[in-house]
This record gives sequence, structure tokens and C-alpha cells, in this order.
Amino acid sequence: MGNKLFVGNLSWNVDDAMLKDFFSSVGTVLEAVVIKDRIKNRSKGFGFVKMSTEEEAQRAIDELNGKELDARALNVSEAREETPRENRSFGDRDNRGGYDRR
Repeated sequence: MGNKLFVGNLSWNVDDAMLKDFFSSVGTVLEAVVIKDRIKNRSKGFGFVKMSTEEEAQRAIDELNGKELDARALNVSEAREETPRENRSFGDRDNRGGYDRR
């Protein structure tokens, strides 16, 4: 297990500081980030928290999963490794139309 956590079901009102403060009750928070929509600059409803140790991360899962923050029950779990997305631009469609790079 790592020390990075996924936090889902966040209220749109929750910001990085609120998230960090909430998780500080179970250990040392190195980083707390609420993911925002680039266009609307509004929370996407999830974020990530990095705890200082794996033990604190497990404690956060055990104690904070299902707890309410801003009237929403949070989903707290270990963050999975990001899988690279395939870049699909117009020219990458097996010549089925779109832009041809030749």
C-alpha cells in the first residue's frame, strides 16, 4: 500500500485547505488536492491526499471512509497508479477519415 489516497464524493464547496484540515485529524498531510474542471474551475467531486506514512494512510481509510464532510459521505481508498491514456488525434484512426499526416 502507498500513502496516496483517492477521495471521492466531495462537495463542490470543498477546497484544498478544507480537505487537508479534514485529513489532518488522523495524521500528517503532505498534500491535499481537489481536482477541478479546467473550463468551469469547479470541483469535479474528487481529490487526492498524500499522507506522510502508509500507516497514516491506512488509518485515514479506516477512520474517514464514510464520514461526512460538508454534508457528503466521503469515499476514501488507496489511489491507484495512473494508467497512460492513448492519444487519439484525428490522424490516429487507421485512415478512417480525419486529418492525414502525410
